[in-house]
Amino acid sequence: MALRAGHVYASTLKHENMYKPRLSINRRVSLRVTAFASSARELIESGAVRSISPKDAVSIMNSEGFQLLDIRPVWEREKAYVSGSLHVPLFVMDTDNSPITLLKKWVHFGYIGLWTGQYFTTTNLDFLRQVEEAVPDKEAKLLVACGEGLRSMMAVVRLYEGGYRNLGWLAGGFNRAGDDDFPAVEGAGKLQYATIGGVSYYFLQLLLFLQAVEYNQHCQSSCGAIWYWLRYWIHAAQLYKDGDDRR
Repeated sequence: MALRAGHVYASTLKHENMYKPRLSINRRVSLRVTAFASSARELIESGAVRSISPKDAVSIMNSEGFQLLDIRPVWEREKAYVSGSLHVPLFVMDTDNSPITLLKKWVHFGYIGLWTGQYFTTTNLDFLRQVEEAVPDKEAKLLVACGEGLRSMMAVVRLYEGGYRNLGWLAGGFNRAGDDDFPAVEGAGKLQYATIGGVSYYFLQLLLFLQAVEYNQHCQSSCGAIWYWLRYWIHAAQLYKDGDDRR
């Protein structure tokens, strides 16, 4: 029986599509994040979104009327946040308990969550609506911030596409902030360490403790040396004075 060329091509194409590997969920998410980051960089490089460093943030907020929009998850903000800042999380905890999601949560906890203290999250589908409720005026100046700067880049794209045009991006996030960059901070932790959690948080606390001990030892050593030389010169001056008295 003769076979037509078109039939052979269609059959081959069908089998190729049948066995063609599909993109995994993680791969699709990675591509989506990359696309958001690329769009954000274009907005920032073009000047449509203003890049603002943590050390300049407070002065610009005070002089130009920018409102700080904190888009970190609730558990990060609870540790430390800038007083008076708005809060609309871009990511929220994933409460789906389907078998596949539970498996992903288990893997996430084993490889990421236990070490970093980060929860398994999903995108806040109401993010734009919640921002619009908090800031109805789309001409308002918003300085968008997160812990490390990546999530806020994603938020900037969403807000820009949603009609907000006076946007700033906190370059590097709160992780790059110094102790004095944001003087009005509330919460038990430091703003620049609020992203860190889990086992890594305790390693950080240990590191800070060791640094403090080393600093104190250095100060004690320096003070001891200064006190030694001070006593030496006092003693030398006393001997010189006694010699003058005898003469």
